[in-house]
Amino acid sequence: MRILMRLLAAASLSLLAVVSQAAPGQSGFVTVKGKHFVLDGKPYYFAGANVWYGMYLGSPGVTGDRERLTRELDQLAAEGVLNLRVLAISEASTLKRAVTPAVIQSPGKVDETLWKGLDFLLDEMAKRDMKAVLYVSNFWQWSGGMSQYVAWFNGKPVLDPDVTGDWNSFMDNSAAFYREPEAQDTFRAVVRQLIGRKNSVNGRLYNADPTIMSWQLGNEPRPGSDANSRPHHEAFVKWIDDTAGFIKKLAPKQLVSTGNEGWMGTAGSKDLFVKAHATKNVDYLTYHMWAPNWGWFNPKDAAATYDSAWARMKDYLDWHIDEANKLGKPVVLEEFGINRDNGSFEAKATTINRDKFYQSIFQLLARRAAAGDAIAGSNFWAWGGAGRTTNADFMWKAGDSFVGDPPQEPQGLYCVFDTDATTIRIISAHARQMSTIRKN
Repeated sequence: MRILMRLLAAASLSLLAVVSQAAPGQSGFVTVKGKHFVLDGKPYYFAGANVWYGMYLGSPGVTGDRERLTRELDQLAAEGVLNLRVLAISEASTLKRAVTPAVIQSPGKVDETLWKGLDFLLDEMAKRDMKAVLYVSNFWQWSGGMSQYVAWFNGKPVLDPDVTGDWNSFMDNSAAFYREPEAQDTFRAVVRQLIGRKNSVNGRLYNADPTIMSWQLGNEPRPGSDANSRPHHEAFVKWIDDTAGFIKKLAPKQLVSTGNEGWMGTAGSKDLFVKAHATKNVDYLTYHMWAPNWGWFNPKDAAATYDSAWARMKDYLDWHIDEANKLGKPVVLEEFGINRDNGSFEAKATTINRDKFYQSIFQLLARRAAAGDAIAGSNFWAWGGAGRTTNADFMWKAGDSFVGDPPQEPQGLYCVFDTDATTIRIISAHARQMSTIRKN
């Protein structure tokens, strides 16, 4: 009996240690109450950024630049940007535009060097009371992604759209990931390892760290190609429900989200988007908005295309907030971006149209948040900070610095550099506005 009591006491102390792992003065876990986020008993609204390469900068390996990372975290925090969306798992691949190195070297083989970078990033974010959204897979090719899992287990070379130009075949191949049992087993094993990880910097368990707001199923998971996604719809919805449920059991104090783009990322099906997010295992909705990528806006002919593009963008923004209201869940606009003037990639190029675009989006989000609607925050795409490319074609190569635009895109396409003073002022003003809503 005495031994049993000692074991119970030890278990209780262990549990207390797990539930109270936070930096001094750090806020608690973000939770959901109806269609709003709550943090320490108050509504939580935020202005955030995408810094997908955060663990790469934090790494003690070849990609690391911890001095730059801490300097830029200070800059973001000073501007009120306190929520960062970050890639947490990458897969080694022969894909032409995939980032290197990668977390998963081959099925069952994990190189923890980058995860030590994630440890460092999360510890530094905790010191600044920032929140992280960590996505654990990628529908696209730039980090290896779902298509690499498929290639590992179907015995066929990965389909590389940057070589073939065949994006529909690539997307359908990536969607095969959802129904490949061996790929799912490998994926879940790595996710379990990460969520149960002990931070090598501060000793906190990941699933007990309030720095992590949400585990995200992936970056822009889609049901398949725009041409022929219907055969994958059922598997897509089931994968979201099952995987979200799997993660919730591993990390019950943290939120789970999909990382989906909205109805433009569900083959244009609004019904499929709603169905995929209706499960109780998904805590809040996500959507992205890419007017240039979707052919709504032409940066080289901004005068003729901006107004009509904004009309479509406004409808897109509002529709997802309206649907979140109906589902009774919060929603986050977690990716959006637009080109520098005339489509330039140069850091010195002006940002008149981008500033107008950011201002319009932020005004809409703040207005609807203040009205009590489900919109909870946003993460612009993407923070480029001090990163710059010297390549004539602006394409990333191994060893280059990171700028926010992933390796398959020109470096400078959408990122916000640390010298973009006017854009940063707009972001900072919006962050203050959203913070004011939180106090009401």
